[in-house]
Amino acid sequence: MAERTRAPFRADVVGSFLRPAEVKKAREQLERNEIGAAELKQVEDKAIRALVAKEKEAGLQAVTDGEFRRRYWHLDFLAALKGVREVKAEHWSVAFRGRQPKGATVEIVGKVDFENHPFVEHFRYLRSVAGGTLCKMTIPSPSMLHLICCVRPEQYQPIPEYEDPRRLYRDIALAYQKAVRAFYGAGCRYLQFDDTSWGEFCDRQKRETYAARGLNLDEIEKEYVRMINLALEAKPKDMVITMHICRGNFRSTWFSSGGYEPVAETLFANCHVDGFFLEYDSDRAGGFEPLRYIRDQQVVLGLITSKFPKLENKDEIKTKIEEASRYVKPNQLCLSPQCGFSSTEEGNIMTEEQQWAKVRLVREIAKEVWG
Repeated sequence: MAERTRAPFRADVVGSFLRPAEVKKAREQLERNEIGAAELKQVEDKAIRALVAKEKEAGLQAVTDGEFRRRYWHLDFLAALKGVREVKAEHWSVAFRGRQPKGATVEIVGKVDFENHPFVEHFRYLRSVAGGTLCKMTIPSPSMLHLICCVRPEQYQPIPEYEDPRRLYRDIALAYQKAVRAFYGAGCRYLQFDDTSWGEFCDRQKRETYAARGLNLDEIEKEYVRMINLALEAKPKDMVITMHICRGNFRSTWFSSGGYEPVAETLFANCHVDGFFLEYDSDRAGGFEPLRYIRDQQVVLGLITSKFPKLENKDEIKTKIEEASRYVKPNQLCLSPQCGFSSTEEGNIMTEEQQWAKVRLVREIAKEVWG
């Protein structure tokens, strides 16, 4: 079976990489007002150039900027949307196992829109140093804005603009249409929506908690698929948009468990993304049976954990790929780490060399399985 020439690829990555020491140091200096934003950008630029070279050396067919310019995988993007602002939070609305990120969240304060977003320039820089290699951009899924602002908070009160929730779903989708067009105009042909909402909706305990608050997750899930599909209407034919489903990733911890069955039919059978990056690195993800709802999308199996440095056994991974092929055609399958290596600037608990050993392992297994 030949190597894929269209994303997602047989050997792929989710997106984020461990921040180099010099990037972390520069961010700390910025917080202490010892350097300015321009000096931080210079450090980030240099680190991204070096990262792209390492990604190419590792044999990746698409490169990312490692999310080096972000503090969080999601909040930096969401807070830069029009009508959204970042606020401090004493506690996160989700609980990681034993560790917690620095408290922050976002709230909707006006009409949601996408204008002059800094991430478009971030992508342009990535493309300028990629030397013709395909560049992948990762952003939080449309559903993340609604989940964070409207579902997780127990005391959510809509602003007058969005007393009718249908208006909010539509405005989020239309804002993301503008995002898709803006990234495409900047040369992006590989965009990924990162999404923890589906991971939460797979978690039995979380479903029970939301139900006790009177939330109908079945209806919310359908609204999310409709919202994402409306956003995808702006996607040109030569652009690939995938979705990565995550169960939480901070300092090698997690916050959701459960197989994909509760959301599989609604999501896999109806969402119009080109592929799904699915976490399958532990028993918390359940079995492969929910993949029976996959239509013609690519399925990138996240069988290699990005949380811990120990390398997986190749034969065990190959066996799992074979098991997945009972439900999805082999030519629809790909392989990647289960998540990024640094969903926040702190990063998972491993070294950079251990991180690259994981990437090399993905590449080696993909070659042996698919040729």
